[in-house]
Amino acid sequence: MKKSLLWSCVTLVMITFLASSCSAPVTLTSWKNPKENQQIANVCVWAMFDKLEYQKPFEQYSSGYFNSRGLKSMMSLSFLPPGHKYELPELEKKFDSLGVDGILIVSYVNTDKSESYVPPTATVYPDYYGSYYGYYSWGYPMYAGGYNVVSSGGYWVTSSTVNLKANLYDNSNNALLWSADITVTDPQYLDQVSNQIASYIYSDWQNSGLLKPQTKK
Repeated sequence: MKKSLLWSCVTLVMITFLASSCSAPVTLTSWKNPKENQQIANVCVWAMFDKLEYQKPFEQYSSGYFNSRGLKSMMSLSFLPPGHKYELPELEKKFDSLGVDGILIVSYVNTDKSESYVPPTATVYPDYYGSYYGYYSWGYPMYAGGYNVVSSGGYWVTSSTVNLKANLYDNSNNALLWSADITVTDPQYLDQVSNQIASYIYSDWQNSGLLKPQTKK
């Protein structure tokens, strides 16, 4: 009984640790326009970033996530080549021809940096941790056992927070349907971050009633 209870506690701790360690470093604060009640079923993801090496993977992974959830989605780069300034009638014609009813524009705002200090710590280990002979010697009382002190910490850590702005527009009247401020802390892999952001956006759209009900085939 005690052993079963012990393993239950260990399992609970491991699940809690994995959940916390896998949590996304993304926050999203949104606003829905109360004057508009349109719903979308086909969205264009348009990442207005300065560098193409950021824009392309962000659009690719975000639109891929939306499609996997049943929301039809496409990249702006698939029909809007970069480096060209389009007039509004041109854009509307392209969106209409593709059946796009929502345009999601994501733009970079800025990056905040902060520093935190990790204080030094000291951990004491018996000598027998160093080698098998030390462990063997420790088992005999006639041998004097010593201790090793391992120090860590005592350094500064720099953290970066990337701030993004996301706006969803209706293609029929160019109205702003939804807006969100997104922060990403210490981003590492663009594919993972893009999927996380897309999942947050999709969930928020779902909760806000912005998605058209999917028809069963």
